[in-house]
Amino acid sequence: MHCFVYASLRKPDTYLWLGRRDDFACLPESLALMLGDLRFVLEVELTERRKLPREDAQQVMAQLHEKGWYLQLPPQDTLSVANHPEYKSAPKDPDREH
Repeated sequence: MHCFVYASLRKPDTYLWLGRRDDFACLPESLALMLGDLRFVLEVELTERRKLPREDAQQVMAQLHEKGWYLQLPPQDTLSVANHPEYKSAPKDPDREH
């Protein structure tokens, strides 16, 4: 399946996959507003065996067949990293520890 990938200029690490190039009419209005302007980044041939870095190719293809689009959100660890204990306090000053 041939598909087209666009990056949201408003939402970092958020990508929209479309079954037809520039077919934004298939998007719900609320999704289009949330994503804002989009930049074309990739044209790719998807197959069931194709390995994708963050997504399952079969799931992407199923959504493209069903809705005409697939939304790829940022990885969960992007947001959860801020909850790491090291980020909950001020950095330690090595000169003050002595």
